[in-house]
Amino acid sequence: MNVAIIIAGGVGSRMHMDIPKQFIHIYDKPVIIYTLEGFQRHPEIDAIEVVCLAGWEETLKDYARQYGITKLKWICTGGETGQESIRNGVYHLEGELRDDDIAIVHDGIRPMVDSSVLSDCLRVCRLHGNGVTSTPYNEQIFRIQDEYTTREYIPRETIRKVATPQAYRYGLLRDAYRRAFAEEIGIYGSAYTNTMMVDLGETLYFAAGSDKNIKLTSKDDLELFKAYLRMDRE
Repeated sequence: MNVAIIIAGGVGSRMHMDIPKQFIHIYDKPVIIYTLEGFQRHPEIDAIEVVCLAGWEETLKDYARQYGITKLKWICTGGETGQESIRNGVYHLEGELRDDDIAIVHDGIRPMVDSSVLSDCLRVCRLHGNGVTSTPYNEQIFRIQDEYTTREYIPRETIRKVATPQAYRYGLLRDAYRRAFAEEIGIYGSAYTNTMMVDLGETLYFAAGSDKNIKLTSKDDLELFKAYLRMDRE
């Protein structure tokens, strides 16, 4: 069984809007529905769980009915941080998934997940126990010496950008979150599932990514998303 865990528990403060960014309407529907449609359409995704911002659960259910998201099976409430939200989603599936089932963690505000990217995450996960979306990094990265200067760079051939979707065997994912929160490893600041796994000593395996798989964190990102939608429609 392949289950998508969609993380939609954030308040979106950086967007400076009145409603959470995952519920902002772009053209004819909310961002979260664009995201869910990518998983709804994929033939290898059996079910969807959404980790939702508290107070928005009924709105999400209404949207899912309106837009035909029939694979949405579970909704649970997010936490105070991103890692708490993912943990809540993982724990909520205990008793629903077997250890060798695959859980795909994905940001609700990444609405342009490509079918081929999802397929490759699942393929790599079946081979190795995890598969994380990645793309080459095409800019130059410098380490700061102080606020104004640098004398050291990181060769871009040695780094990759890793995003969601990220696929993990459910038993591995559940046990990792139990250990991480018990031992306070990889759960603070900007930590995410992938960084937590590395902090816990796991090896991650790269799967295919896409530069179109943007995360909507600012109004500029919304405009870029609109541009991609216009291109697809044309």
